[in-house]
This record gives sequence, C-alpha cells and structure tokens, in this order.
Amino acid sequence: MTVQTKTYPVTHTEAEWRRILTPEQYDVMRAHGTEAPGSCALLTEKRAGTFSCAGCGHGLFESKGKFESGTGWPSFDHPIEGAVETSTDRSYGMIRVEVHCATCGSHLGHVFDDGPPPTHQRYCINGVAMNFKPG
Repeated sequence: MTVQTKTYPVTHTEAEWRRILTPEQYDVMRAHGTEAPGSCALLTEKRAGTFSCAGCGHGLFESKGKFESGTGWPSFDHPIEGAVETSTDRSYGMIRVEVHCATCGSHLGHVFDDGPPPTHQRYCINGVAMNFKPG
C-alpha cells in the first residue's frame, strides 16, 4: 500500500475506511487494487448523470464524457474540473499515471493518452470506486 503524505479534505482512519467501503472497494480504493474487467454494472451505464467517488461522494465524471473503450472498465475523456488528481504509478514494472479523488485521495484508476478527440485522454476508472446518480 502506498503511504499518502497529503492531507485531503475528507480523511478517515484505516479502520473507518474498512467500515465505510466494501472489501472490494477497500482493495481498489485504499490498497490500489484493480477490479476484474467487465465486472461492474457501471461499465454499461448510459443514462445522463454524475459518477461520484464511492469513498466520499464527491462528483468525479459527468456521463456526457463517458465512452466505450473496449477495455472492460468505465472510461471517460475528462473529469469534472478539480475532481481528480494524478500521480506517477511505477508498479508492475510500468510507468503509468494514477488517478485519485482530489477530495479523499482514494485510488480510482489510471489515465492514458489513447482516448477520443478532443482530449485524447482515457480515464480508465474502476467502477467499484464510483457511485452513479441519474439526473
């Protein structure tokens, strides 16, 4: 597990995170795990609305930026402004850009430069790390 040095607006002890999140959410969001591809119902969510952090409820992505990437994880071309932060992830012998919630610091997924125009970004996000609110 990565030790976080930044203090976020929403914080909890590890015991509190374990009570708030399901075991799968905790593995992904706090221990930097990854859900199995194709395993989350949010992958096929097509209604208008907002995808929010399962850890703190902060809005992350609007449905208008969601697209089908064929990867097995929900993909977005851009986040809500100020909703996410990034850091360098050097795990598994790769260098990737990790995406985490700017409000609670929870791991969400990674961002890649192979998305559609105009941003050319693909925010590849674990569905278990988000909730969806239609609207």
